[in-house]
Amino acid sequence: MVKLFNQLLIFPMDLWEFIKEYYIDSIVYKEGYNIVNTLTWAAILIVAVYALYRFLGKRLDFDEKFVYANIPYILLGSSVRVVEDAGFLTPPISYIFMTPFIYILIFAIAFPTLLLSLRFYGEKYYRVYAVVGLVPAVGVLILLFANLPVVNWWVIPAGVGLAAAFTAVFYAISLKPMKNELSLLTMFSHMLDGFETFFGISYLGYWELHVLPRYLIDKFGPISLPAAKFLVFYAILYLLDTSEEDKKLRNYVKFVLVVLGLAPGLRDGIRMMFGT
Repeated sequence: MVKLFNQLLIFPMDLWEFIKEYYIDSIVYKEGYNIVNTLTWAAILIVAVYALYRFLGKRLDFDEKFVYANIPYILLGSSVRVVEDAGFLTPPISYIFMTPFIYILIFAIAFPTLLLSLRFYGEKYYRVYAVVGLVPAVGVLILLFANLPVVNWWVIPAGVGLAAAFTAVFYAISLKPMKNELSLLTMFSHMLDGFETFFGISYLGYWELHVLPRYLIDKFGPISLPAAKFLVFYAILYLLDTSEEDKKLRNYVKFVLVVLGLAPGLRDGIRMMFGT
């Protein structure tokens, strides 16, 4: 009985150590991702993405207007993330502006704004929705430019230029069904992310936070990331655009992919520009 009691006491302590090591410390000490929290956040993301599709799919089309209207919110999240990188915020407030909580914060702003825009503006919702996201995004960027020196001005133009070039290659070698705006935007977003990471690791002393890209870079060097992204997302977009699945679902998947590529790509570019 005493042994069982001692084991019951030890279990919560072990559980707390597990949570602290694999979840809390990675945020508090900015240790990057590990396999445990990566799989956890991925599982939560899949559930959330599915639930959102079921909810919003009854209310709007996931067309180009919807995706473009969300870009200001992606920019807002990336810019606010750099505010934390620059040290303007202190713990515990700063933790809210780190992954994965920054995604929850931006969702808490964007989701009700989207519903209200749909309620009051109907099919023209995307105009008001985009403006509401753009205003604070621009405000945060003004704050950054007003308080931080531009150290590496070239990283964003270079990243955009290379991303555009590889997107053009994607367009040139793709099948006709793949030559659509959302597929091009998806490829551009991940090429931007890949090349900004390449610049940061190769020339500016940054390191990769994510588990799989970090392994790839350690094995084959930083240039392997944009190369791998091009091949992987070419394959994904080929499967999506040649599949018989409903177009709404295919467009929604592309939207999710755009967020997952453009958000870190913009964040890395802005962060490195200011040298934070």
